[in-house]
Amino acid sequence: MTDEPSLFPGMEPPAEPRAEPRAESADARGPDAHSPLAARMRPRTLEEFVGQPKLVGEGRPLRQLIETGRVPSLIFWGPPGTGKTTLAGMLAGRMEAAFVPFSAVTDGIPRVRRVLEEAKARRAATRRGTVLFVDEIHRFNRAQQDALLPHVERGAVTLIGATTENPSFEVVGPLLSRTRVFVLEPLAPEDVAEICARALRDGERGLGATGLDIDEDALTRLGTESDGDARRALNALETAADLAAADGVPAISVDHVAAALQKRFARYDKSGEEHFNLISALHKAVRGSDADAALYWLARMLDGGEDPMYLARRIVRMAAEDIGLADPGALAVTIAARDAYHFLGSPEGDLALAQAVTYLALAPKSNAVYRGFGGAARAARETPAEPVPFHIRNAPTRLMKELGYGSGYRYDHDEEDGVAAQSYLPDSLRGSRWYHPVARGWEAEARRRLDAIRASRTRAAGAETTEEKRSKP
Repeated sequence: MTDEPSLFPGMEPPAEPRAEPRAESADARGPDAHSPLAARMRPRTLEEFVGQPKLVGEGRPLRQLIETGRVPSLIFWGPPGTGKTTLAGMLAGRMEAAFVPFSAVTDGIPRVRRVLEEAKARRAATRRGTVLFVDEIHRFNRAQQDALLPHVERGAVTLIGATTENPSFEVVGPLLSRTRVFVLEPLAPEDVAEICARALRDGERGLGATGLDIDEDALTRLGTESDGDARRALNALETAADLAAADGVPAISVDHVAAALQKRFARYDKSGEEHFNLISALHKAVRGSDADAALYWLARMLDGGEDPMYLARRIVRMAAEDIGLADPGALAVTIAARDAYHFLGSPEGDLALAQAVTYLALAPKSNAVYRGFGGAARAARETPAEPVPFHIRNAPTRLMKELGYGSGYRYDHDEEDGVAAQSYLPDSLRGSRWYHPVARGWEAEARRRLDAIRASRTRAAGAETTEEKRSKP
C-alpha cells in the first residue's frame, strides 16, 4: 500500500484567493506535547487505525473511498471515541483537500458562510477542494441544515458530518438524501486494549518516555470498562500513568485504572434513539418470557435515569397487550406496582417494578384481546355510520318506544343458559368474530366459555326457528 498522507493538512485555509503554501499551520501539524493523550495518539494512517473492520477492512466501502480519494458527502454515525473525526481527516488527506473542522455546538451559519467563501477562493486559486467536517451535526436545527443543501448539491465543499444520534431522526431528509451514511460501532475491548498498549509504548506521541509498564489485568480492565470509547480509555490511561508515577511503581495496576476510570455512566438518552431501543428490548424480553433479560433492561433504564413512572406505564401496557386474559391478574399486578412506586419512590419502589416485569415475563402470553380490539377498531373505522339495531337501542321515552326502539329485545337472564338468540352487531357485521382466545393460561378457559356461548346461541336460534315454523298455519 502506498504511504498515507498526514491527517489534517491545511486546517485553517486562507481567506484571500491566492496560491496556498504547502506548509501546514500549527493546528495542521497536530497536537503538541501538552495536548491530551487521546489527541496526541490520533491515528494518521489506515495502518495506525484500530477497529471498525466492517468499514475499513480490506475491500470494505469506506476503505475503498479512502484509498481512491473519490469521496462524496458523508455522515458518520456512532458513539463517542470510535473514530469519526479520525476517519474524516484521513479522507480529507487522501483527497489532498483542506480540512475545516466545524462544531455545530459553538459555531453557526455566519462561520459556514465564511468557510464557503474561502472554499470558493481556494478552488479558484489552487483547484484544491475543502472538506467541511461538522461535528455534532444533529445540533444544527432544520434551517441551519437546509442552508448547507445548495453547497453540498453543487460540490462547493465535501460535507462530512459526525453524530452520535440516529440521522433518521436528527438530519433533515433532503440533506440525508445527498449524503452517504456510515455506521460506526463501539470498539471491541481487545481493540481498546491494543490502542492503550500502543500509547504506552509510543515514545514520540505517547507515554513511552515514562518507562511504565501495565499489568495484563489492568490493560484488560481498560479495554472492557471504557465501553468501546478509545478517547475515554486513553484519558484514563494517562491519569493512571500519573497515579503510578506518583506511587513510584514501575507498572500501572488495576487499582490505578479503577481510580482513573471512576464510575461508568450508562450511555442513555431519555428522549433519543437509545431510549426507544431499550424500552423495545424490555418489552420484547417480557413478551419472550425471559425474566432475566427483562430485569436487566429494566435496570439499565433505571440506572440511565429513565422516569420510573414512564416505565410503570409501559409495564401496564405490556400486561394488556401481551398477557391479556391468559392471566387476568397481570393487569392488577402492574397497576399495584405503579401505585407502590408512586407511594415509595426510588430506590424502594424500583423493586415493585422489578416484581411486575418478572411476573409478566413468567405469565402465560396472549395477544388475543389486543388483536381482537385491533380488528374491531378497523371495522368501526370502516363502518362509522352503521345504525344500532333497534332491538338493542335504549328506549327511555314513549315516542322512542312507539318508533320501535328496544322492540324485540330478549333479556338474556331469562333465557336458557343465559344466552338469547339475538345479534348485538349491526346487520352488515352480523357474525363477525375478532376475539380468538389462545389455549394458554386462563384464556384456555375463556375459549371454552366462548365456544359454549356461541353453541348455546346457535341452539337457541335453531329452536326459535323451529317454533316459528310450527306456529305457521
